[in-house]
Amino acid sequence: MSTIRTILLAEDSPADAEMAIDALREANLINPIVHVEDGVEVMEYLNREGRFADRTDEDVPAVLLLDIKMPRMDGLEVLQRMRSDPRHKHIPVVILSSSREESDLARSWDLGVNAYVVKPVDVDQFFTAVRTLGRFWAVLNEAPNRR
Repeated sequence: MSTIRTILLAEDSPADAEMAIDALREANLINPIVHVEDGVEVMEYLNREGRFADRTDEDVPAVLLLDIKMPRMDGLEVLQRMRSDPRHKHIPVVILSSSREESDLARSWDLGVNAYVVKPVDVDQFFTAVRTLGRFWAVLNEAPNRR
């Protein structure tokens, strides 16, 4: 029996986070959704530190939906740290950002992102994109067991 894995959402905009969570819930996913507001909190979650110290080692996210432009630690630094850490390097990461900057796109792919999605401005398109991402990464994608 497989474990229902968490969807980790890193988004500093409360409005965008609320829309993403609503879209994931509309997709009828049973996966728990954990929302963090910046890259420092992503790393605390992954490393089981701070308010996430009691998270079990088995609770590895099914996917990290990661914004790039965040305070304290941006998404690209998170991605770099994850890919250099054997414990986290295989976690799927989807950049979900409003940035269309070629440098962000190129750096994300160089650092090993699994997908880069520019946030649609249109609310309906945003919901559709996030629902599709959630279904793919949390339900359809098969990840190896790497405990």
